Amino acid sequence: MKYLLVIGDGMADNPVEALGGRTPLQAAEIPGIDALAADGTVGSVRTVPVGMQAGSETAILAIFGCDPRTYFTGRSPMEAAASGIQLVPGDAAFRCNLVTLEDGDMPLGEKKILSHSAGSIDGASALEVMDVLLGNPDFQKALAAARMEIHTFPAFRQLAVQHRSDVSGITFIPPHDHLGEACGPLFPSGNERAEVFAELMRLAHGILDHHPVTEKRRSAGKLPANGIWFWAQGTAVELPSFREQYGCGGAVVSAVPLCHGIGVLRGLEMVEVEGATGELDTNFPGKLEATWAKLQEYDFVCLHLEAPDECTHNGDLPGKIQAIQWLDSKLVTPLVERLRGAGMDFRLLLLSDHKTLTATRGHDGDPVPYLLYDSTAPTGRGGTYDEAAGERGPFLERGDVLLDLLFDRKTHRQG
Repeated sequence: MKYLLVIGDGMADNPVEALGGRTPLQAAEIPGIDALAADGTVGSVRTVPVGMQAGSETAILAIFGCDPRTYFTGRSPMEAAASGIQLVPGDAAFRCNLVTLEDGDMPLGEKKILSHSAGSIDGASALEVMDVLLGNPDFQKALAAARMEIHTFPAFRQLAVQHRSDVSGITFIPPHDHLGEACGPLFPSGNERAEVFAELMRLAHGILDHHPVTEKRRSAGKLPANGIWFWAQGTAVELPSFREQYGCGGAVVSAVPLCHGIGVLRGLEMVEVEGATGELDTNFPGKLEATWAKLQEYDFVCLHLEAPDECTHNGDLPGKIQAIQWLDSKLVTPLVERLRGAGMDFRLLLLSDHKTLTATRGHDGDPVPYLLYDSTAPTGRGGTYDEAAGERGPFLERGDVLLDLLFDRKTHRQG
């Protein structure tokens, strides 16, 4: 039996007025997924525990079988694990996004956050911006005084580590949940130690805002990478062995360090696909072939697609619908066809990790629909896969029981 977990990041949503009151899942043409739903079980699940931050850092941790209330210490330590960055006691890790702040002569605090990803900046441009920033003597001096280092990556997602860190009492706010809002009230705050991070963000804006690399992006009609944003703080974490819990190893195919990092900490193989960007232009054929190859090697594979989430953050409703449709036509449908063609029995669990709302361009922690399909036991129940169908089906209060269902463990946890 093969076990396939498919995560369409942020594809669940609330009804959208522009879609006539339908959700993007309802508007998308997903015949392959709907066919699995018609012969499977569709329900809803709370992946984000009540009172915790709504985001992939808590939701995917739960989907991978770890209760966030027990294991969550912050998002960035999981991303650090994917990058081979070793945290020692006293270290704290932080996401350091390249962001776009509003142009204008107004004070920095009044400038709005226009993009959490600097307009989905490409890898080469991201590294160019970071070279400018880290090569600036004033920024180098400020980093050293803060006992910090920034690890650079070819994406808007950079990673910072502070040594001998104490982040207690500091509030860090994710930029993607506050797009279109003035940045000043959202800077790190809470005590005097927060000022170190806020000052680095102010300094970075001063260095980058009118630098030639920034002006080059503006002149090309692109959103400038004229700021950085610290968030997702956390300390080192250990997760239990996936093999000991479920009896098999496996692999994670994703373009997102967080998803890879959770897999690495659980003892799963991290599979990187050339050209996988986390955006709508990701390498779909490459992800398909990587997933299929790992299904020959392991009984369990997780396939994660970030594009629906990023499209929503970017205010791209047609892109979100397209991403959902391509999840169906370019990934799920051909994988199912290959599994059947090879005569392999399989169980498939498909879901959105959390809602990402078209109305706000931010995350939401309400329950999301899940689809469970077993090729050896079709239900013939009929129906489709969407939020309304999920609400009519079984409800799971805890997301960390989902893999118990996938692996058909009879005593899955509840409560």
